[in-house]
Amino acid sequence: MNDVPKFSCMHRVQSIGQVAQSGGNPSRPRVVIVGAGFGGLNAAIALRDTPVDVTVIDRCNYHLFQPLLYQVATAGLSPADIATPIRSILRNQRNASVLMAKVTGIDTGTREVIVEERRIPYDHLIIATGARHAYFGHDDWEMFAPGLKKIDDAVNIRSRVLSTFERAETCEACDRNLTFVVIGAGPTGVELAGAIAELAKKSLSRDFRAIDPSMARVLLVEAGPRILPSFPEALSAKAERQLRRLGVEIRTDAPVTSCDQGGILIAGKERIESKCILWAAGVMASPASKWLRAESDKAGRVMVTPMLTVPGHLEISVIGDTAAVVQLSGRPVPGVAPAAKQMGLYVADAIERKIAGRAEPPPFQYRDLGNLATIGRKAAVAEFGKFQLSGFPAWLGWSLAHVYFLIGFRNRVAVMLDWAWGYLTFDRGARLINDGM
Repeated sequence: MNDVPKFSCMHRVQSIGQVAQSGGNPSRPRVVIVGAGFGGLNAAIALRDTPVDVTVIDRCNYHLFQPLLYQVATAGLSPADIATPIRSILRNQRNASVLMAKVTGIDTGTREVIVEERRIPYDHLIIATGARHAYFGHDDWEMFAPGLKKIDDAVNIRSRVLSTFERAETCEACDRNLTFVVIGAGPTGVELAGAIAELAKKSLSRDFRAIDPSMARVLLVEAGPRILPSFPEALSAKAERQLRRLGVEIRTDAPVTSCDQGGILIAGKERIESKCILWAAGVMASPASKWLRAESDKAGRVMVTPMLTVPGHLEISVIGDTAAVVQLSGRPVPGVAPAAKQMGLYVADAIERKIAGRAEPPPFQYRDLGNLATIGRKAAVAEFGKFQLSGFPAWLGWSLAHVYFLIGFRNRVAVMLDWAWGYLTFDRGARLINDGM
């Protein structure tokens, strides 16, 4: 990091005051949070009554509710329904300021976050930068099979899906152009496949003249032996039956060995032609481990202590999808939103304890609140400890949980109204294709 220009301490304090408009007290500890996802945002809010100055840095100006991103990708919701400006969330938190900027590095020696050409000093640093797509050494596949992590991804996928039907209306090779392939059968892949099948067979079924959208072929391809591998086998089997009732073709033990603009190759043998391929098979952590020069696992997640700190740098906490956390039981913490929220609250409590001179908290323990995955209308699976649900009860629980955890009253109302309208009419109101697609 020596090649990045440094500033004096006085200049750094003035710079962050001018740029972030924090109005902070230079004598108070400075907490910098990189990433405004579930973990980072919950940490910031939890520090509202702590005598610190909090700076939240994110390359976007909004907090994204990722669990519903697939509904934007399949025209069920608009992007604004699942995103809330970070500044509006923290507007009443006087000790918090927000920077919309891209972090390019971290200088652990001087305790500064490098934001383009500026340096922001910290006393405590929380890294919650999330994850991105992983193509297992085949990064060239991304242009043919986009993943789903950001609003831009969802809007791009929505355009791809809808454009497939539009092209088929004027194309003779309709059988090929109406084939959709989803690679990866975790919750995101299952939800995408089910939503595309419903879109084709219900929402679009009467809107075209030259083609029959209900004849679209939707394939869910999984390299492992079953779909939803993180769920119990019984629920995995029920989810598979619900998907098949929607008309989704499921291929397990089917690793993808090639992917191009015209289709995929399974196990080096079977070719499936498709103009719309979507990726839901894996994720890779952000470059935080490189910034910190810290040990990481195969997915690029930082190996942290049981207190979620970086070994050798106890002032730095890494949480959410960016952290590889192994509990005392030996089980890894899953990369899900509830885990990220709990980590954010945990590190905020640890910082508050340290400032107050109290004992540090016990090692982080994830409280498993259950697993949820929706397949389609009145179809879902849910696991709450020993209780397992499927079908309409699971779908209702999934719907209520997601509305509850949405941030902002407006977003909750908008999503409930959109869902109610879609439930009654099967219509999807966000069927827009971006220019240039």
